[in-house]
Order: sequence, then structure tokens, then C-alpha cells
Amino acid sequence: MISLNIYKKFKQFSIGLSAAGIVAFSQANDFITHPNYEAFKTKTMQNYGLTAQQVDWAMQGSKNLPNIVNIMNRPGESKPWYEYKTNFMSAGTIKRGVTFKNQYADALNRAEQQFGVSKAVILGILGVETGYGANKGSFVTRDALATLAFGYPRRAEYFSDELGALIAWTYKEGYPTSSIIGSYAGAIGYPQFMPSNITKLGIDYDGNGHIDLRNSAVDAIGSIANYLAHHGWQRDQPIGFAARYTGSNPDSIIATDLTQPVPYGVLKNKGISPLNPLVKIDDLDMVNIIQLQDSYGPVYYITYPNFQVITTYNKSRMYATAVWQLGTEVADR
Repeated sequence: MISLNIYKKFKQFSIGLSAAGIVAFSQANDFITHPNYEAFKTKTMQNYGLTAQQVDWAMQGSKNLPNIVNIMNRPGESKPWYEYKTNFMSAGTIKRGVTFKNQYADALNRAEQQFGVSKAVILGILGVETGYGANKGSFVTRDALATLAFGYPRRAEYFSDELGALIAWTYKEGYPTSSIIGSYAGAIGYPQFMPSNITKLGIDYDGNGHIDLRNSAVDAIGSIANYLAHHGWQRDQPIGFAARYTGSNPDSIIATDLTQPVPYGVLKNKGISPLNPLVKIDDLDMVNIIQLQDSYGPVYYITYPNFQVITTYNKSRMYATAVWQLGTEVADR
């Protein structure tokens, strides 16, 4: 059980705040009258050994942010690939990525050796998620998660669990819950980990005794590598290859489930092949085919299981392709 000593630390912290800070801590909880609030509180208490008083204190001053639901209803992945990729494959992002790569070369090399995860894909995730730390989000994480937990029925249970994980994590680390800033969906720090993943898969990679994904790029590098290794990353295996399709029925080759690859030989016989003739793929290699929409028409990729591992970070195939292409571009410069 998390001790009330930490609760007392929170009270001591609030006493030392400015008058404006005290007002912020004493504001009403926008969600306390929601019909699901008591169930959320009970579940959080049971899962993390917290008291009712601790949960209510962590939620004190929380605000409903209706605009977040609007953002959730128009995600970036609704754009076609040729528009989506411009968000990340920009000269400025690539330049920041090269600077980041050079600055943290030791940590990237160490993570690649320890976890078997390509430094290119680590760089790709950091670039797509936050532009190498340039945009870690501007929303109070507690308020973002609470808005979605109590106002976004389609995924309410998921966001409710993440809100509970956030409260427990901030008590454990001694942070005021209201002090954590992140994305509109509740993701935190350089790698945009959700709160539950910080606890489960975040690691102290700079050796200072704390897992700090908000401020330590080294912790972020190690944590991304640990996350991908945990989800099945295959050392020294490719992510995929650009492909050409000469058949007439693309639906017959495009994967519906990336967790169910098929032998390349089966797909080759239906008209798919690497765009680069120097690339040789064994007929027994287990692969998937994805199709994206470029400005001049559909483009195809032959993807390996490592591509599917990237989609555990974000299920979008465009996201995984952006990570792959941006990371490769930065790593090769």
C-alpha cells in the first residue's frame, strides 16, 4: 500500500505554494459527480492500495476539457499517407534528429546492443512522437485522461485505467498529479508513454536512480528499446521493403491482420515483388503486404514482423511507416 506519508508530502507541498497555486489545488473536481466516478475511485484504490482520500486529493482541481474529445474524433491517421508523412518527413525534423543522434550516440548504441532494437527505429519513434523532444504536449495529463475516462465512452475503460495508473505513479514518485504535462491522449515525455507503460516498461537508463521520461532522453532511449523488445522485436531482422504490385486484385494480397504473416512465396505468385531488384527475399520468409496512398496512387510495402511490433506502439500502419522511414533517414545521415 502507498503510505499516507506521501499524501502528507502533497499537503506540505500545497502549503508552500503561492496564493494562485493554493487556489488551483482547492478548485472543485469537475468529475466528482459523474455517475462513474465512485466506481473509478474504488477500482483505483483496489488496484494500487490507495485510500479514497488519496484519489480525491489527486483529482482535486481537475478540469473537463471538451476540446480533447473533438481532437480524438479527428485523428491525424484519417489523412492519406501523402499528407500524413509531411508531418514528420520535414527538413527541420530530420535536422533535429541528426543532432539528437549525435548527442546521444552512446545511449543509442548501447540500447541497440543490449535489446537488439535498431537505433533507426528508436530515432524514428522519438521523431514522430515528439520531434526529438520539441513537442511533448501541453495538456495537464490528469485532466486529459479524466476527460476521456468520463466523456469518451468508446474507450472509457482504457482511459480510466490510465488515469488510475497516473495517480498511483505520481504518488510513488512524489509528484503532484496536476503537475504532469503531456499529449491530449495522456501520453508523457520524449517517447509519449502512457502512465501504465512508464511503470511496466520504463527503465532508468542514465543510472541516476529515477525513471524520468519527461526530462531524460537517455531514459527515453532505453525505455523505447525495452518496450519494443518486450513486444517481440527480432534482432538483426528487417522492417520491410518497398514493393511493386503487377496483379489486378490488391485486396487479395493486402494484410488484414499484421499478426498473421504468410510465406512470401505465396504472395510473390500473386504479383508482389521488391521494388529494388537487388533485394532478395526467401520464399519462406513470413511477411505481410500493406498498401498506402501516395499522391500519384497506391504504394506497397513488404513488411516483416518487426513492422508489426512498431504498430504495438500505435496501431496505424501510416504511423509505423513514418517511424521506419524517418528513423532510417536520420540514422543514415
